[in-house]
Order: sequence, then C-alpha cells, then structure tokens
Amino acid sequence: MTPVDRSDDPEHHHMLIIAGHLVVEPADRDAYVAECAPIVETARAAGGCLDFSITADSVDPARIRIYERWESEEQLLAFRGSGPSSDQQAQILNADVKRYTISSVSEP
Repeated sequence: MTPVDRSDDPEHHHMLIIAGHLVVEPADRDAYVAECAPIVETARAAGGCLDFSITADSVDPARIRIYERWESEEQLLAFRGSGPSSDQQAQILNADVKRYTISSVSEP
C-alpha cells in the first residue's frame, strides 16, 4: 500500500512516537513497571493517545521498554506531566528514549 503523504496539508499534524528503554537494577524492574500502571491507564484515556506502554523486556532483566504513539504534538503536551517521580528518576541507571515524528503511515 502506498504511504499517505499529507506534508502539504496545513491541517495535518504529524504523528509522534516516543520509543526506547530505561535501565534499572534487575531487582527493581518489576516493581518499577508495576508503579507505572496508573500512568499507562491515564495516558491511554488521554485524547490523542493511540498507544502507550511501559513494559518489562522479555530478555534483559534490567531493561524497561517505553512506547508511546500520539496523534499530535498538542495532545502529547496536554498529557505530559513532569515525567517520572523523583523516586523513579533515582532508580534509572541509564536511558535511551527517542522521539520520532512520523509524516506518513501505511499498512504493512
């Protein structure tokens, strides 16, 4: 299927994907993910949220997978708070999370 190009449409808002991972102590990972459940529920109920997950990696016991998909920048910013709590922030040993702006989408 051909991608839909709306780059010339002034009303078109580019979809955003936030994806990557956090690294925490393996002993803390499952509790960290569980503490994020209310954030996931709130995000999924927010306007413009197409998908949101914070999950344990299936292979690496220290890795937490982050994935967000939003209809627009405005909707992402309306949801986005101050980020992880100070307790959660202190548990993060490393992070690699990137933001991707998507201009077209097609079925595989």
